[in-house]
Amino acid sequence: MSSSLVLVVIVALVVLLVVVVLVAAVSGYNRLVRLRTQVQASWAQVDVQLKRRHSLIPNLVETVRGYAAHERETLDSVTAARAAAAAAPGGAPDRLAAEAALTQALGRLIAVTEAYPQLRASENFTDLQRELAGTEDKIAYARQFYNSAVQSLNTAVQTVPTSIIAGIGGFRAEPYLDAVGEERADVSVRF
Repeated sequence: MSSSLVLVVIVALVVLLVVVVLVAAVSGYNRLVRLRTQVQASWAQVDVQLKRRHSLIPNLVETVRGYAAHERETLDSVTAARAAAAAAPGGAPDRLAAEAALTQALGRLIAVTEAYPQLRASENFTDLQRELAGTEDKIAYARQFYNSAVQSLNTAVQTVPTSIIAGIGGFRAEPYLDAVGEERADVSVRF
């Protein structure tokens, strides 16, 4: 083989290698963008469900207030916790503490209602409580979906070769939505 033919083959192989590396880099970058977008969309779903819960709470508080006027401290704590959660910054880690406080306040409100059989028998209260329970289930599912999306992104950000592309592209691992405060405590069931 002539030296010029060898040179052409080497150049062709180098060009082919560069093209393969570029295609892999673009593919990896696009995958990271899709995963980051999925994390953002899944957080938006968590946010939608949290806002739904926030809109249900005033109706629940007003219904309880009609039956349990002397439970003002509990009602005020739920209202304050809702306001704090609604005003919390939009990012996942920043909202967790406010949402945990709201969950605790709601738990105290539901516990207060146990002392009022006529309230528990109220159709309006029962409907609100059922809707709130459904919303809590939707929040749990949305959090689970968010954590799954975060796991996919974090795995891609931390594994080779996408970790190289992630470093260059500014992608970073996202935090999981963990249970906080009373969400970690054992549930006490009494009959």
